[in-house]
Amino acid sequence: MTTASDPRPRRTFAVISHPDAGKSTLTEALALHAHVISEAGAVHGKAGRRGTVSDWMEMERARGISITSAALQFDYRDHVVNLVDTPGHSDFSEDTYRVLSAVDSAVMLVDAAKGLEPQTLKLFQVCAHRGIPVITVINKWDRPGLDALELMDEIEKEIGLKPTPLTWPVGQSGDFHGVLDRRSGQFIHFTRTAGGAKRAPERQLSADEAEAVAGEAWAAALEGHELLAMDGADHDQEQFLAGRTTPVLFASALQNFGVAQLLEILLELAPPPSATPAVDGSLRAVDDEFSAFVFKVQSGMDAAHRDRLAYARVCSGVFQRGMVVQHGETGKPFATKYAQAVFGRERTVVETALPGDIVGLVNASALRVGDTIYEGRAVQYPPIASFAPEHFMSVRAADTGRYKQFRRGIEQMDQEGVVQVLRSDLRGDQSPVLAAVGPMQFEVVTARMESEYKAVIKLERLDFQLAMLTDLPGSQVLSGVRGVEVMRRSDGAWLALFPDKWRAHTAARDNPDIFLEALPASGG
Repeated sequence: MTTASDPRPRRTFAVISHPDAGKSTLTEALALHAHVISEAGAVHGKAGRRGTVSDWMEMERARGISITSAALQFDYRDHVVNLVDTPGHSDFSEDTYRVLSAVDSAVMLVDAAKGLEPQTLKLFQVCAHRGIPVITVINKWDRPGLDALELMDEIEKEIGLKPTPLTWPVGQSGDFHGVLDRRSGQFIHFTRTAGGAKRAPERQLSADEAEAVAGEAWAAALEGHELLAMDGADHDQEQFLAGRTTPVLFASALQNFGVAQLLEILLELAPPPSATPAVDGSLRAVDDEFSAFVFKVQSGMDAAHRDRLAYARVCSGVFQRGMVVQHGETGKPFATKYAQAVFGRERTVVETALPGDIVGLVNASALRVGDTIYEGRAVQYPPIASFAPEHFMSVRAADTGRYKQFRRGIEQMDQEGVVQVLRSDLRGDQSPVLAAVGPMQFEVVTARMESEYKAVIKLERLDFQLAMLTDLPGSQVLSGVRGVEVMRRSDGAWLALFPDKWRAHTAARDNPDIFLEALPASGG
């Protein structure tokens, strides 16, 4: 249990990647190596295997993908580790970007066979924009894939980060013997376990022993190491923290190969919590009075309790359960009576938390994504941007007798940021519009409305492809433009919906005096 005088360092990071690169498998493998679970599950839906700890939603278990972020906290070697698994699918990129606002570093998974994929590139760009140091893991090295040096070239050319491998594979992809630790010169030899469910045994061998065991594979690894050294691809902590380089590890999360090395590297190299910038440009130091911001709201995690959880990243000071803090957006006091540490869907009461920790505030109905809470000197952290939706559907209750449940469910989906909910006097509350970055978000809403609120919904696709910000005077002008609809988002923003970019361009040209601005794109 964390205490106010807890001296243990924190490491708070996100696991990010393109879909199906192995994020949830790695998350569970890290928990296995930290001895907080005894057996790893699988996200691939194989018969007889459990789902991962982080994939708690029924839809996730059925599809074998992560569609919402999940926070896991555990102790490892006198550190407190706060790990956030994120969805990989681009349809849920808003959730991933919200998580990236709450972490100090990121672990980027790259599929050894596929290399850099579109979503991987976008996420690297977001990390660079936000100054988040990235550790790269080349995953699935136990399967046939690309050449290791080719992957390093691809990372440097496509992303602009200098890869500085800390381990180098002994054996080509698909023939994974272990790794060469480039700093110690030792061979870390892995032994498979049945299905990768248990921690893989490993031996540390000297160079002479490695040559006897691995032969040509060891010689090839040494040659690769020497080429990297000549190219200046050795780790430099200052360059890493500045976002110019990315340390690289080779692993197989499914086989639990290379996972222990990743944990050790995170403790050694990943940055601890530091001062957080506020809206006014000031910095809130970690030892200042308590402050935190909400980066995620989630309900439906526990069907027995039907509660709502606001995930808050502690930025400064000491959080103590029961403390009364100020809600930055309303200025009203907020009591923190029910606070929990989260491990997937499992929770334990948390009495105190320090900067870097993630606290789940239960039934905090006043809190929204991006809100700040604090004690003492006022502080306001920057809001978390909503991205430009590209898909729009009107929604209504299939059974009018379930309207109360329908309305409550839609409001909850809105507060969580599952979709953006738009309303207008023309459509009324009975038929709001759901706006999404990707169409799979509508599937999540449909499934959760039925399972959590017993409210079957009917969706109707709308022929809009673009939303732009406007204001009240602009909304009054644009409401009279044919093919354009203006609606209000729950945060008060006016959005003008257009069938295409051409119609938006024409409206802006014909009405040069109105305010019309593009929303941030999900690509970063």
